[in-house]
Amino acid sequence: MKNETPFIKICGMKSPENFRSVTKMNPAMIGFIFHPDSARDVSDVAGSLPLSEIPAHILKVAVVVDKPMEECREIVRGFGFDVLQLHGNESPEFCRAMRASCKVIKSFPVAGSLPDQVSAYEGSCDYFLFDTAGMTAGGTGKSFDHQILYAYNGQTPYLVAGGIGPDEVSRLLNTPPPKIAGLDLNSRFEVSPGLKDIRKLQKTFTFMQETLTTRTFDADLNPANPNAERPEPGRGRTPEPDINGYYGEFGGAFIPELLQANVDELAASYLTHTSKDSFKKDLNRLLADYVGRPTPLYYASTLSAIYGARVYLKREDLCHTGAHKLNNVVGQALLAKSMKKKHVIAETGAGQHGVATATVCAMLGMPCTIFMGVRDAQRQRINVLRMKMLGAEVVPVSAGSQTLKDATNEALRYWINHPDDTYYLIGSSIGPHPYPDMVTRFQSVISREIQEQLFEKEGKSAPDYVLACVGGGSNAAGVFYHFVDNDITRLVGAEAAGKGILSGQTAATLSVGSAGVLHGTRTILMQTTDGQVIEAHSISAGLDYPGVGPMHAWLHQTGRARFVAVTDEEAMEAASGLTLSEGIIPAIESAHALALLGKLPLSPEDVVVVSLSGRGDKDMETYGQYYDNNESP
Repeated sequence: MKNETPFIKICGMKSPENFRSVTKMNPAMIGFIFHPDSARDVSDVAGSLPLSEIPAHILKVAVVVDKPMEECREIVRGFGFDVLQLHGNESPEFCRAMRASCKVIKSFPVAGSLPDQVSAYEGSCDYFLFDTAGMTAGGTGKSFDHQILYAYNGQTPYLVAGGIGPDEVSRLLNTPPPKIAGLDLNSRFEVSPGLKDIRKLQKTFTFMQETLTTRTFDADLNPANPNAERPEPGRGRTPEPDINGYYGEFGGAFIPELLQANVDELAASYLTHTSKDSFKKDLNRLLADYVGRPTPLYYASTLSAIYGARVYLKREDLCHTGAHKLNNVVGQALLAKSMKKKHVIAETGAGQHGVATATVCAMLGMPCTIFMGVRDAQRQRINVLRMKMLGAEVVPVSAGSQTLKDATNEALRYWINHPDDTYYLIGSSIGPHPYPDMVTRFQSVISREIQEQLFEKEGKSAPDYVLACVGGGSNAAGVFYHFVDNDITRLVGAEAAGKGILSGQTAATLSVGSAGVLHGTRTILMQTTDGQVIEAHSISAGLDYPGVGPMHAWLHQTGRARFVAVTDEEAMEAASGLTLSEGIIPAIESAHALALLGKLPLSPEDVVVVSLSGRGDKDMETYGQYYDNNESP
């Protein structure tokens, strides 16, 4: 992240008309103080403040002092804050747990030198804030010696507060200390507590515009600006692609010219629409009231005893429609409506994405068409009936292997021929940019909840292991998302080995594949030496895919995640084990992740979270056929 020019944060706002004037200057952040001892406290009036009027690209900051975690979450969620600024004795673990809900700024009082405890918070916060030390947690209106900042050798960017007036702004903007990210302006720009001097602020912003040629912001800080420079994937807190959709060498948009206009329209629209407060409000409402979030984090006591570790199951199988797929579908369906599209199409393998799409389209009153391979449709007859009952047109695809790959091909062909009114709702973290990024962001609610729930249950927000099955990779992308950039959590994905990785009947892409282009993205796929796609095989329709999403290809190449091949037989044994030990019948996809428990060197102190991505109702015919031909469960 570049920090040649610190951004500006205006803090201590109270008057609606006053902050309306401030927003016209486009600061990066506007702060509101929730602390009864402050003259700028808004605790009793926050509900009447028109916070939704603040443009989405200006981040709203809630400033608190030693409030309980649940109260902090209520403030963030209830009022739509993007950032939480902590001014008390909050611990690094508290900061990490809150990062699951929003960005976190941790304040430190500065006297003669930087506080010793700062280093303990590295990796726990998005930003530090250095403020002048005083008798209380609030500001003093006085400045400290900014030369102290040159001794800072940490990695977390920071904001500077404490009696910053026009002169201090001039010095810090012209010769910014290392790692400085922003300036926090408050009392020195006020007419009275909570009422900013607009003319004084305007002069400062004019000074910035006239004397500085660059004003670079962290792209993650300003998601509404897709053209801003973004950090290298995994270097920031989350695994995000660059501006062209690349995770390292994987990603991008490799599409025919006829599809270019469709993809360009989506890329130009999605961050703009999804960053709006109205979109976020609708999405959060549906995730809670329709999808059924948050899903439980269940301590599996019997599995824990069997495998000698503390095993938790993230119960995505309890989502409405029976799988994690609905998280992404709700988000993309709302986006389709925002883009004024009239018709939704989708592809499906196991049928869960198709059911989720048909469900949401029925709820929103949008016609939809689902493409599904004939072979998958035969294996998933119940889901086909569900889709039809929900009003979807199900189009059987008889080309190729008659599975997910071929359904995707047909959906792309349809989209090319119907560009104006049709939205293509991809269900996995595959396809041309921006689909992998978009699907991953909508699914990241899973790992965000894990952080919060695990902190409540274990007193820490980062597990030792996170396990997930990987086909195209949407469930694994969402489960891994908030854990990629830490040194604690080991990420392990289960690939479908089918009858074995050397059998010729496998879907273990990362074990046997190579780099190439599949369905509009550069990734790792199973292919011959002359680039022809090799048909995949798995007992699981949802994992029967010859490629993997570009984020997972990058995680594999860099070694940040480990991917282990799990055979059909191992998956079915794991499914039986969960069913008989915990009374939960998993989807066969999820059973692949459960099989990893017997392949890892676990210890009694290890905390392991397994993504139970779906329930097994849809797979009962496959289970029955398998157990008829083998031993009963």
